[in-house]
Amino acid sequence: MKKILFLACSAVFFLSVQTQAQTSKNKLSKSDKAMTKETIYQFKVEDLSGDTFDFASLKGKKILIVNTASKCGLTPQYKDLEAVYKEYKDKGFVIVGFPANNFASQEPGTNKEIETFCQQNYGVTFPMMNKVSVKGDDMCDVYKFLTQKSKNGLQDSEVEWNFQKYLINEKGELVKVIKPKTLVTEPEVINWIKS
Repeated sequence: MKKILFLACSAVFFLSVQTQAQTSKNKLSKSDKAMTKETIYQFKVEDLSGDTFDFASLKGKKILIVNTASKCGLTPQYKDLEAVYKEYKDKGFVIVGFPANNFASQEPGTNKEIETFCQQNYGVTFPMMNKVSVKGDDMCDVYKFLTQKSKNGLQDSEVEWNFQKYLINEKGELVKVIKPKTLVTEPEVINWIKS
């Protein structure tokens, strides 16, 4: 009888240890999954012409992503953005613009109107994407990645206004968020591009 009782207790103990080990393993898997950061390379979007733009084509380059608007006090930043793009585009740097109408309806135009405005007024040649939403319930997936730490692995942020800038390194990882009024010509941006 003692032998049967001993075997029964041993079996219960063994099952208990095995269950705890499996639970710990499951928790670790969920934790690892939660900490797995995404990269910009997983996204495909449409540009202003309706063509597919694959961020994977930018692997190995530094990327500055900026939300733009045509009727904003900060709209003249297009000039500096274009100048910096031209200077560094052959040195592993690209700017990607996302027109958005989230702030005071300052980007009301169609994609064609935005494209014409950018080219005629500022000679923009850097890639400009289809108009999107950069905040709220209809936020596009790229901006969900840029603004959520659970996706980008760096920080939570909110797009404060037009011309907020997100810096992405050569591995497709978010490395810095730059305020809307900070010009692309400021040392913190230029030094990062050159580094």
